[in-house]
Amino acid sequence: MPTVRSIAEQIVAREGGYVNDPDDPGGATNFGVTIHTMRRLGLDLDGDGDIDPADVRRLTRVQATDIFVEHYFKRPRLAELPETLQASVFDMYVNAGANAVRILQRLLNRMGQRVAVDGTIGPQTIGAARAAAAAAPDHIADAYGIARRNYYYALADRRAASRKYARRRDGGKGGWITRAEEFISPRFHLSAAQHRERTAKWG
Repeated sequence: MPTVRSIAEQIVAREGGYVNDPDDPGGATNFGVTIHTMRRLGLDLDGDGDIDPADVRRLTRVQATDIFVEHYFKRPRLAELPETLQASVFDMYVNAGANAVRILQRLLNRMGQRVAVDGTIGPQTIGAARAAAAAAPDHIADAYGIARRNYYYALADRRAASRKYARRRDGGKGGWITRAEEFISPRFHLSAAQHRERTAKWG
């Protein structure tokens, strides 16, 4: 299995550099680290007494990687999940915070485990995830990736401004969907026609 740091470096590469999209609730972001995260961590990188987009621009790849390893993998206890789930849940945690865990918890409930859907990884979620992985070792990673893809589609259903992240201007799969499918076996990827059918109601 790749190291946690190598996974974090892949996430940083996937996220890209500085953006400040008005349609993104995350606000100014660099390498996937949002201005809200930097404010929470007190990262005043230019030393001017506040944390604003200028500080976000100053963030380096190494700093972003360190933040992800410490605050998005170690502290949320992702290391205690089955290895087959760690990379996808980690990637989703960077993208969606505690919703990554809620997606997992809902999936575990559908698989017959009984866990609270609270977005927190504790002994109950860890035990349920291990039991589910033992029962379906060849399927749980795909099941989580598919649940993740469904989450993105549902989010775009509810919020028109987010649809550009799920569907390109030419109608193809947007970044959210291709990102989720990186963690799903190719046989479970949606075809271009299936994607267009799923998004047709968006107009």
